[in-house]
Amino acid sequence: MTADILQRGLYFEELDVGARYLHRPGRTATEADNVLFTTLTMNTQALHLDAALAQTQEFGQRLMNSMWTLSTMVGASVAQLTQGTLVAQLGFGDIAFPHPLFAGDTLYTESVVTEKRLSNSRPGQGICTIAHTGRNQDDVVVATATRTVLMHCLPKET
Repeated sequence: MTADILQRGLYFEELDVGARYLHRPGRTATEADNVLFTTLTMNTQALHLDAALAQTQEFGQRLMNSMWTLSTMVGASVAQLTQGTLVAQLGFGDIAFPHPLFAGDTLYTESVVTEKRLSNSRPGQGICTIAHTGRNQDDVVVATATRTVLMHCLPKET
């Protein structure tokens, strides 16, 4: 009989401060992603929806919705870091989009745990700060964000 192996994120103790976690595969952004996300979130910014107008603007084409970029960047980290081990997302900070992402670009994400400490008020849990960086296929940084999360500690052996 073979053992069952459950895919999960890492527990608090398993997250290494300073380690760089590379999340693969990347995600190629599509026009459908952009239009669907933009309309689902009621964002009427023409730079995401109006190709004719976008051609007359600085970048000459529609931009991927930056909230799609942020959501996809964080989402790419879930399977490796927080799947089943996250208690709660506590907040975001230092969000930046230094270069646009376009339909057809591929977003690659990496994460670095920059801080962690045991929770003072929640036994068996710890707080981690994670810095996420998104790069396109040319290794150009398109998004950065830090997020603070509450994580489960390793289960106690009984």
